[in-house]
Amino acid sequence: MATARQLDQSTTSLYEQDFFAWTKNQTEALRTRQVSVVDWVNLLEEVESMGASQRRELESRLTILLMHLMKWAWQPEKRITSWKLTIQGQRRELARLIKQSPSLKAFIPEVLNELWQDAREDAEIETGMPIQTFPESCPWDTDEQTLNKTWWPE
Repeated sequence: MATARQLDQSTTSLYEQDFFAWTKNQTEALRTRQVSVVDWVNLLEEVESMGASQRRELESRLTILLMHLMKWAWQPEKRITSWKLTIQGQRRELARLIKQSPSLKAFIPEVLNELWQDAREDAEIETGMPIQTFPESCPWDTDEQTLNKTWWPE
């Protein structure tokens, strides 16, 4: 009979050799409550990674949205359909992400200033306008304006 240490080593080895097979193995172990087969160390790491991945997706999408809203607001004479499509697409995907993980919405105020600064830098490069053109902090309310599908800066 295999010891717990041997089982732990075999699941760790499977994790390194075939991630998909490892996920199937771990799913079955959890489903059947075989705690001695669960690869706790790697499972914990993967669960933490999933949360971090969602945070990164939220940050990336929000930065892109903010930058395109800046272009829309500060370059009205250059507005094109692709900007509008990007804004709508990012809003749609952010809404889906927040619907799937509502607690991510509370994370937005924590990162908004940093993301705004990133978006300012991107907008400076994209528009050729000096960074000082864009406010130091986001002038728009996140819920009522930035994430609202019907709101457009004018």
